[in-house]
Amino acid sequence: MKGDRNVGGLLCSEVLAQLSDYIDGALDDAALAKVQAHVAGCDVCERFGGSVGASVAALKRQRAAHAEDRSIDSALARLRAALPDERSQ
Repeated sequence: MKGDRNVGGLLCSEVLAQLSDYIDGALDDAALAKVQAHVAGCDVCERFGGSVGASVAALKRQRAAHAEDRSIDSALARLRAALPDERSQ
């Protein structure tokens, strides 16, 4: 990676490789501390990580909203199936 900086014992490319696990909270304590130390001292990774983190958070909110919509649609379909058909009365 061009401009790869070693900050906090990690290169920018190493932080990038761990970014998904970092955002998901899947890093062990030692790895988390190294990534946080790097991001705290590297303005490039701080900006990039913040941008990616905001994008991921927005996608998670959107996915949750769609899951809720599907859940409501499913509940309505079950309710309609359980109710007698008004046209047959």
